[in-house]
Amino acid sequence: MDFDMRAFAAALCRFASTAGEEAVAADFVEGQLDDLGFETYAWDADADLLADHPSFPDDLDEADVAGRRSVGGVLELGGASAGDDGTEGEAGDAAGDAPTVVLNGHIDVVPAEPAEWSSGPFEPEWGESDAGETLTARGSTDMKSGVAACVGAALDVRDAVDSGEFDLPDAGVRVVVEAVAGEEDGGYGAATAALANPYPFQRDAAIVAEPTELRPVVACEGSLMARLELTGRSAHAATRWGGEDVLPRFEAIRGAFMDLEAERGESVDHPLYTEFPVPWPVVCGTVEAGSWASTVPATLTAEFRIGVAPGETVSEVEAAFRERLAAVAAEDPWLREHPPTFERFSVQFEPAEVAVDEPIVEAARAGLVDAGLPNPEPTGATYGADSRHFVAAGIPAVLLGPGTVAEAHYPDETIAWGEVERGRAAIAAAVGRFAEGYSEPSAAK
Repeated sequence: MDFDMRAFAAALCRFASTAGEEAVAADFVEGQLDDLGFETYAWDADADLLADHPSFPDDLDEADVAGRRSVGGVLELGGASAGDDGTEGEAGDAAGDAPTVVLNGHIDVVPAEPAEWSSGPFEPEWGESDAGETLTARGSTDMKSGVAACVGAALDVRDAVDSGEFDLPDAGVRVVVEAVAGEEDGGYGAATAALANPYPFQRDAAIVAEPTELRPVVACEGSLMARLELTGRSAHAATRWGGEDVLPRFEAIRGAFMDLEAERGESVDHPLYTEFPVPWPVVCGTVEAGSWASTVPATLTAEFRIGVAPGETVSEVEAAFRERLAAVAAEDPWLREHPPTFERFSVQFEPAEVAVDEPIVEAARAGLVDAGLPNPEPTGATYGADSRHFVAAGIPAVLLGPGTVAEAHYPDETIAWGEVERGRAAIAAAVGRFAEGYSEPSAAK
């Protein structure tokens, strides 16, 4: 089967694979990988495993993970596992020290509001721009085109091995393409695979093809998700002085949190984040208050997303914001008697970082050069990614993929197709560089 990357990406973008709806898209990818000669593995998110994971709520059940299927495809190339013609053999047959590189992408997407789009968000459209041919669809940038580039890169590695372009170790090289579920809301697929390896071999390194504009990203920010609740006292609007309004109290708390954001921007220093105007952002994404226009609002619920720097922990940052909240409450007689609550909700993202001289990072940079692309300095990102689950499992991971995060989650999400092609070439070259420089097996992962 010949691989048509354009057709693959467009077909994948037709799936409305929002949270809990990934299984059909995973089945599509599995079928495509089977047809292309990969040995495939599929796994569903495991509620019991994830309930013990610090990033996930401890009350997860099977309903929370239903439909969250991921798939991996494996090519065994060169070495003892290869067939007589030098192509791939069965997964797990290679010598134990065969270098293994995972090319990872997620197939879940955030919801889309059709009224905000020029065309149907799950009806891919090809167009033209100053950058050349473009693909517009929900997930085109974040990150189904990245998944397509990973598949294409793995096939290019296979062709390069067949033609003897790489100087491989005796064991050959193993390439895994992963299409995982649930990255947008915590990494259900990647975390499950990190905790319970779905493959019969170790994994030595990973390239996560998030939209980085083909710039290596070695540090990802974490985030604390916390819900603030305030209680006041209602009163008729005509006698508002008899009530206790939660809104000015919320404004004081939010102001204190923004002050702390500014202070942390000065005091929490990281060399990869100097380019960002706000390195550790604080955003209050939702606020619900009051019950009636003519009643003093007596209840308020607000949800915050708070940035966590590489080198920090979610718990440390949570403690700092709790301390600032307590200081605000101590200055208000009503809040002293009716303390606000500030509790985690949803999924927490721990930060992750790998050294710039990790072999997979150096291979990614060399791969860019081999593909005729610029070799920018590695950088950090103010968002989280599935790379953190690899890093937590002892598997060095770098982000490198086509597209820009500025298009992610936006209406009319669009990617320049030429960058997808360039990303495919760079990722393939990076795998070759990593395999050529591989020396000793890492601990089993």
